[in-house]
Amino acid sequence: MPTYVLMTKLGPVSSGAEEPGRRERGQRWKEAVDRLCPNVKWISHFALLGPYDFMDIYEAPSDEVAMKVSMLSRAKGAVIAESWPAVRYGDFLQLVEDVEAETRRDA
Repeated sequence: MPTYVLMTKLGPVSSGAEEPGRRERGQRWKEAVDRLCPNVKWISHFALLGPYDFMDIYEAPSDEVAMKVSMLSRAKGAVIAESWPAVRYGDFLQLVEDVEAETRRDA
């Protein structure tokens, strides 16, 4: 299954008692993703310093499912949610070798 990296930037949480906190908002988001995208396999989750607040690594059966994950993130309060396709380093090296072999054929 293809691997994706979800980069998320959250908006501020108001201090109003009626609005759920970060933990509850995150749980609601995860439940929605599990309902709408049951084939997503979560690999890891990180809180970050920098332009994004969180990075999730996950596997999804297609780009369309990855797009749903990002769309649900925005629908549940993320200001920015981007899913990027990722290739494992060993697979990347094979791609490089394939391209280099083709380039040598043309020389």
